[in-house]
Amino acid sequence: MRFVQLGTPKPISKIGLGTWQFGSKEWGYGPDYERRAADIVRWALDLGVTLFDTAEVYGFGRSERILGAALGADRDRVVVASKLFPVLPLAPVVQQRAVASAARLGVRAIDLYQVHQANPVVADTTTMRGMRALQDVGLVAEVGVSNYSLRRWRFAEAALGRRVLSNQVRYSMVDRGPEEDLLPYAEQAGRIVIAYSPLAQGFLSGRYDARNPPGGAVRRANPYFLPENLERGAALIGALREVADAHDATPSQIALAHLLRHPNVVAIPGASSVEQVERNAAAAEIDLTDDEYAALAAAARAFRPVTGLAAVPKLIRARAGR
Repeated sequence: MRFVQLGTPKPISKIGLGTWQFGSKEWGYGPDYERRAADIVRWALDLGVTLFDTAEVYGFGRSERILGAALGADRDRVVVASKLFPVLPLAPVVQQRAVASAARLGVRAIDLYQVHQANPVVADTTTMRGMRALQDVGLVAEVGVSNYSLRRWRFAEAALGRRVLSNQVRYSMVDRGPEEDLLPYAEQAGRIVIAYSPLAQGFLSGRYDARNPPGGAVRRANPYFLPENLERGAALIGALREVADAHDATPSQIALAHLLRHPNVVAIPGASSVEQVERNAAAAEIDLTDDEYAALAAAARAFRPVTGLAAVPKLIRARAGR
């Protein structure tokens, strides 16, 4: 396993494990998934994964409890990251919610505590005052944000008066917005961009096409899985398969390797099986050539999906089976 080098007390693996699915029925993994979740966590540990990401809103706290129980005595040697859901994120509320998350996780300190979303009304000055107090008493080691613009990320740092180590954002070969400003800033300032949905919820896996759409409520609501977009993405999937064949890998592994080529990016794909964890972890060891990287980047730029308001009526028709 490879790691980012930023002087943190615990090493942060380039591939982490995202646990949105833990305790969340909308993924459609079935009632036995909570038991499998523990196996997934233990296998990730054995593979050298050190970053485990959850949030208080995932399964309304169940994800934190499942993750904490699965980590067991290994909690102290890995980076446990959770997120504050920013409803009225005033300083006292931030502190109370951190205490509750730490209790569910079974940890003495949260290694990385992130603001899940920028609050449009409450300024980061009061939120970060709560974060600073948590750091001062040792309940939080590092502070992060999620879904923040560069401008607000930098403002949050100014409000905290310390580094805001990470910004967790949607980033994949088909969601490339962070490349414009977040990645250059992370490299210049010694920060981390944590990529969630690095496989676009499986779109980049090559498992789905217009005749074989995914199940589960989350993916059905994602416009990338509209039949039209699955057809438009065929060239990108073809490029991934071509590079994957050269490395004896899968399209998913190549899509992850493409992101991880940047030194300040880590990815937190989810997993529905121990086999998937193993494949994800192995992606950190794949070295793409300059030509392969350029070919993949060109294929990604050429993908033009139907999204936004234009996708809404198509999604409604797809959900209705028409």
